Amino acid sequence: MTTKVLGKNISYSSPRGLKILDKIERNQSGVKYGVDIWNIYDFLFRDKNNLPKLKVLEISIPSTSKYIVESKSMKLYLNDFYNMSFNKDSLLAARIKKDIEKIIKSDIKVRFINNFDQEPSHLVINSTTLVKSKSDSLLKFNGFRSICPVTSQPDFANIYIYSDKQLSINWLRKYLMSYQDQGDFHEQCIEAIYKDIYNEYKCAHLEVCGRFQRRGGIDINPIRGNKNKILFKNFKIGRAV
Repeated sequence: MTTKVLGKNISYSSPRGLKILDKIERNQSGVKYGVDIWNIYDFLFRDKNNLPKLKVLEISIPSTSKYIVESKSMKLYLNDFYNMSFNKDSLLAARIKKDIEKIIKSDIKVRFINNFDQEPSHLVINSTTLVKSKSDSLLKFNGFRSICPVTSQPDFANIYIYSDKQLSINWLRKYLMSYQDQGDFHEQCIEAIYKDIYNEYKCAHLEVCGRFQRRGGIDINPIRGNKNKILFKNFKIGRAV
């Protein structure tokens, strides 16, 4: 994979704008529905009085987009807004939306958020003694680990699975733990998990969500499913397990 900025020393002259954003062609997995939710926790800009504002920015990119943005280039692009003033937050969100859509050739959603949704009720499969899950239930696997194929550094997440079918708890545990030394990007991991569970159980309704830990002030949370209406919101985990 050739990129403009990943693994390279970058000059911090400003502003750089669109030219710093680096698009990567997305591997089309065939999963019909999904979205990648980016949370930018350290987004700094200036208000109409030229005073700094620090807010959380949410960017939602559909899983069907032809391109995605390489995460380091996204961070560098967003960092440049620290000394730019905007009369309204909505004007800034519209500016970012327009810029990213120009690069990835797909409609996206951009907004500022003050509060995250609550973590949905779930069964933690790490500790349950059940042999099988109940149908139409939500499961959580705590402590998912995978390896970034570019940096070889580990990524960590909690994995949430909704299924209308009963799933073998032991099979699911072993399967998700098999990623611990496997290299792949967040999006590819969640797509592979979705496809493997679907192929094993042929669920009429299946949705998989990866809530990954932040890196450099940004987390990327892919959701994949086979229903048009996505169940999972942009929620924040309120406790460690």
